[in-house]
Amino acid sequence: MTARSTSSQATPRATPDPLPPARFAYDAYTWKEISHLLANLATGIVGFVYVVTALSIGVFLSVTVVGLPLLALALYGARLFGRFERGRARMLLGVRIDEPSPMPLRSRRGGGALAWLWSTLKDPVGWRAMLYGFIRLPWGIVTFTVVLTGLFVAWPVLPFIVRGLANADRAMARGLLSPSDELERRIAELESDRGVVVDTAAADLRRIERDLH
Repeated sequence: MTARSTSSQATPRATPDPLPPARFAYDAYTWKEISHLLANLATGIVGFVYVVTALSIGVFLSVTVVGLPLLALALYGARLFGRFERGRARMLLGVRIDEPSPMPLRSRRGGGALAWLWSTLKDPVGWRAMLYGFIRLPWGIVTFTVVLTGLFVAWPVLPFIVRGLANADRAMARGLLSPSDELERRIAELESDRGVVVDTAAADLRRIERDLH
């Protein structure tokens, strides 16, 4: 009796680790990804039509004085489309993409309207947003078809399919809608800091004027 008790105390029985709690495959995070992938078709149609129309009109009228300015304005619109898509990815996919520096309203080096037009037409952010809008239609058709079909015939494995498609969407958004490079990010930070400095200086001037009066 004593030996058995001693042996039992010397080698205590290991308690198994508790099993992880059960998790519903279709949680809120998965439904956000599904919503994003289904909405890709609508946004893809809008982006594709905009890009094709803008490029067609801009290139066709490039022999006139209004063609290149229209193309420059189209790049502004592409930037707005990119901003919308960054917000949608942030809200539904949980991916944070830095905002690029704003397109300048005039050339930083001077030179008048032609210098501004040339710098605008070389804007890499606008052109990458154009490319993003162009390729979204075929990708939107794929994601819409796969997800909608999976909801009816492959729902047990659909969360895994959705995660893979959503990761491809994240990579696409990061690759084409992020700032061009580290210099672009630095310019955006300097633009923000400059706005703070200007506001502070204006407040100081108003305070000095009040003190003088």
